[in-house]
Amino acid sequence: MPAIQLTPAIRKEKRGEAHHLDPVVMIGADGLTPAIVKETDAALKAHGLIKVRVFSDDRSAREAMLEKLADELNAAPVQHIGKLLVLWRPLPPKASAERDDRMPGPRTVKLVKFSSNGTGRPTIKKVQVFGNQRVTAGGSIKRAKKRNVSAKKRAQSQD
Repeated sequence: MPAIQLTPAIRKEKRGEAHHLDPVVMIGADGLTPAIVKETDAALKAHGLIKVRVFSDDRSAREAMLEKLADELNAAPVQHIGKLLVLWRPLPPKASAERDDRMPGPRTVKLVKFSSNGTGRPTIKKVQVFGNQRVTAGGSIKRAKKRNVSAKKRAQSQD
């Protein structure tokens, strides 16, 4: 019995989400090998909801594969339709950054300046903007200024 049990409503929702997905794991004539289990685990870690295609004509073998994958990988079997198996497992939480004081890196901004006569083509220029810079409405880049703080507020913050 798989570790994750889904209610019929959640199972229906997951089937709808999986409808447009393509199979990411293919099980061939060798059946369920350790390499297939490892690849399925990696796909579940990356996507959460996956489709598996089984190239076998034996329906009971496909059902057994679905149950075995769900048990070994701590996943929920969502659907078995034809030669497709659908598995779901919640995505693991992503590891947080080592340092919280990091600032975002430079970003590329596309500046579009329209021609003065209206019939010419606009000029497009890609510019790299750093964390302490901003793009003005005219398309020029300015450095962010430090905010002026009154002497009274500065004295309050030092207390």
